[in-house]
Formats: sequence, structure tokens, C-alpha cells
Amino acid sequence: MIDRRTFGKAVGLGTGAAALSLTGSHAADAAAAAPRAADAAPAAPATHTAFPVLKQIEAGVLDIGYAEAGPAHGPVVICLHGWPYDIHSYVDVAPLLAERGYRVIVPYLRGHGSTRFLSSRTVRNAQQSAVALDIVALMDALGIPEAVLAGFDWGSRTADIIAALWPERVTALVSTSGYLITDVEAQKSPIAPAAEHNWWYQYYFATERGRVALETPELRDELCQLVWKLVSPTWQFDDATFRRTAQAFQNPDYAAVVIHNYRWRLGLAEGEHRYDRYEKELATRPVIHVPTITLSPGLDPFTASGDPTRDRFTGPYEHRVVEGIGHNLPQEAPAVFAQAVLDAANL
Repeated sequence: MIDRRTFGKAVGLGTGAAALSLTGSHAADAAAAAPRAADAAPAAPATHTAFPVLKQIEAGVLDIGYAEAGPAHGPVVICLHGWPYDIHSYVDVAPLLAERGYRVIVPYLRGHGSTRFLSSRTVRNAQQSAVALDIVALMDALGIPEAVLAGFDWGSRTADIIAALWPERVTALVSTSGYLITDVEAQKSPIAPAAEHNWWYQYYFATERGRVALETPELRDELCQLVWKLVSPTWQFDDATFRRTAQAFQNPDYAAVVIHNYRWRLGLAEGEHRYDRYEKELATRPVIHVPTITLSPGLDPFTASGDPTRDRFTGPYEHRVVEGIGHNLPQEAPAVFAQAVLDAANL
């Protein structure tokens, strides 16, 4: 999930009302843009239960599984999921964007679903630059020179990194929770106890007890479902919705990838030297120049008040507060998320 340093001061920001229309596009003057509330219908019922097309392609160190929707030659949107979620966070977003002419790509991140490492010798590493390079490799393999990147949680971090390090590959960015690039050194410092408790699962995963729990299917699924309930308090998902996503947790590398991700962030696990040059650059908190819309879910316990990462975005920019919605924003409010993608592409 997201970065404990950036969102240490967690608050809930209220509830929302009417549903957002997907008609037209919205352009904002970045210099004058102020945070505004995006109307959203809390926990709207899902209308799709599966992706019609699932594919596989070798890219970098992975054989990546991904969903695809929309015209093959349309402008590309790549939607990136977080933890503990999978591609189905976008099962209702993708058709909305496909109807507007976009080619929508939704990949399983490493360790999830049908994505597999090509070699048993590859380190099951989930440091931030490794995950970002997976998506760059996917774009290369699919012959996609540039795309709109949109994400939440791990997906926001991954999209932010690509926008910061390879801006020529990103036409626009939608980043839920703002700028999530991890500063490992800063992560070593404690934050306010009232905020620390939201990160209980990170500390759990720092222990062998937590690792064993994530490797035990029943405990893993119970843990992940608990996280869903805690971070999306108004989302009335049913058991079938959770089970559909939980299938992605059966990946043989799931526990290793998730554990490494969280231990690495806290400075408790080493990364690989081949990623050192990227991590050194990311440690400087590089600014992002591409057109960007950031989204703050009002009921997400990790959402900070205001717009605390505004200074990291120097191009056309807008920040939106999405009232009445929790952490899994694209699945809880797909129309709002899809509208942000359309608007970001027109900033």
C-alpha cells in the first residue's frame, strides 16, 4: 500500500453525493488549480465481473499477464493496481475508457495473478524501481512508445516513478494519493503514534510470523480481506468480488514479492545493485513534469489533509478530493477514476 512518510497525518474528509458524468473533458490552469471535491456515489454497484480478454507477453524478467480492452490502435492507458488488490480494481474503469476510444492495458504486477518470473534464479525483488521497470519493459514488448499511466497504491508509486525517470513515455498521469515515491532513509524515522497504527501490516510483514501468515492461504486471504474492510469502510463488496481478486494471491511468488516490498521500504531488506542508479535518483525526490491529476479518497485512512505533495508536480496539474470513497478508488468509484484519466489527457 502507500507511503507512511508522505501520508503520516491521516484524516477522513467527509462523504459525497451525486455520480460524476463521463461527458466532455476538463482542462485546468495548473498555476491556479486548487483542490476540489469530485462528486462520487459511494460504493456504486459493479457492472462488470470479468475482463473479456486476458493475454500474456514476455517482458524483461517476466511473463506478464494483462487484460486489454478497447481499439488496438487507440491512445493507450495503462492502469496499475495496488496491494492487496489485482487487475479487477479496474474491471469497471476499463470499459468506460474503451468506450471513449482508448486502448486500456491492465497488467498483473510481479507476484500477482498470471504474471510469472521467467527464471527461477531471478531474485523475488519488489523494490520500487524494479516494479517500475517491469512496466517500461511491458510497454517495450507491446510496442507502446507512450501512454497515460493511472494507478493507486503500488500502482501510483509505479506510475510516479516512470513519469519522473522516463517522462517521454508518459503522456499524462493519474496518481491516487499524490506523489508516492519512497524515500527509504526517511522511512526509518518514526511518525506520530496515531498514524503509525494504520501501518500495522507493514510491521507484521517485518516479522517471520507475518511472512508465514502470508504464505498460509487461509490466513493470507483473511488478512487481505481485513485490509479491504479497514481502508474502504463504506465499500459493500460481496464475497464473490473478494474471491475473484484473491485468486491473484495464489501466484507462487506472491508472499515473497509482498514481503520484500514492505521490508525493503523500511530498510529491512536489501535491493539489487542493478537498480542502485535508479534508487539514487529517486532518493532525490525528483519532480514530475507531465500533466497530472492527483486524487485523494476522502475515507481512505492514508489520505492526508490538503495537498501535501503539490511541490513535486511542476507541469499542468489538478488535485481532486473524492468524497465518500475509500482506498480502492477505481473499483469503488470507477466513473470518477475514468473521468480523471480523460481529463488528465486533456490538461
